[in-house]
Amino acid sequence: MASLEQTTPPIVMSFSGHDPSGGAGIQADIETLNSLGCHCTPIITALTAQDSVSVKDFSPTDSNFLIEQARVILEDMPIAAFKIGMIGSVENVEAIHTILQDYPQTPVILDPVLKAGGGGNLGEAALVDAIRHLLVPYCTIITPNSIEARTLYPDADSLDACAQGLMDDDCRYVLITGGHEPNVKIINRFWGQRQCLNEQTWDRLEGEFHGTGCTLASAIAGFIAHNNPVEIAVKEAQQYTSNTIQHARHLGMGQMIPNRYYWSDQGLAQPWKKMH
Repeated sequence: MASLEQTTPPIVMSFSGHDPSGGAGIQADIETLNSLGCHCTPIITALTAQDSVSVKDFSPTDSNFLIEQARVILEDMPIAAFKIGMIGSVENVEAIHTILQDYPQTPVILDPVLKAGGGGNLGEAALVDAIRHLLVPYCTIITPNSIEARTLYPDADSLDACAQGLMDDDCRYVLITGGHEPNVKIINRFWGQRQCLNEQTWDRLEGEFHGTGCTLASAIAGFIAHNNPVEIAVKEAQQYTSNTIQHARHLGMGQMIPNRYYWSDQGLAQPWKKMH
C-alpha cells in the first residue's frame, strides 16, 4: 500500500467574521492560507448578513465564547501566527487582547476591518479606540487601507503621519494600501523602523473586488508563518493578492471575488513553494 507523505504545515489562527458570500472574512482567510501551504484555525468573531454588494447586518460573537474557541485550539496546536480581521465589538477586542498577552512571541497581523468592501459599516468610535490601544501595540504588522488608516488616526494630516502614529503605538510595521486613493495606479506604501521602507505600484484593474484586504493580510500571515522576514512576506503577499484579483470571478450581482486558487486552475505550483 502506498503511504501518504506526512508533513506538518504552519498553523495560522485567524480571528474574523463569517461572510456567507464566501468573498471575504473567514472563508477568504481559509482559502488564502490553504493556498499558501498553511492550515487555518478559524475563530469566528461575528456572523454577518452580506452579499457581493454590501453588508446588511452583523451579530458579534459572545466574547467569552470567542475566548473559548481560541483557547481550546491554543492548548492543542502550535500557532505560527495570528491574523486578525473583522472583530465586531469592543468586548471581542478585549478578548483577543487577553489572548495575545499570553503569546508575546507569536507574530500578529492585523487587518483593521472597519468598513466592508461594499460600503457597510463594521466599526464604531469605541471599537476604533479599543483597537488602537489594545491590539496595535501587539502587532507585528497592520494593513489598513487609506480610509481605515485615517479612521484610526483622524488628526493625522497625511498617510505618512498615520503610519508614524501606528508605529508610535508600538506596531513594528505598517502597510497602507492605496486602492481607495484617486491615483491612476494603486500605490501601497510599507513603513518600518520609523521610515517608509518601500512602495509598490500596481495597475488599477477594472471593476470592484470583495475580500482583497482579507486576502492580503492572510497572505502576509502565511508567508510569515513559513519563516519569511516581514519585508519578504509583504512583497510576496502583494504579488499573490494581485494574481488573485487578476483572476477574480463575477459570482454575484456586485463585486468580483478573488480567485485564491488561480494557480491550481493553471496547473502551477502553490505560490509559497517557489520560495523553497
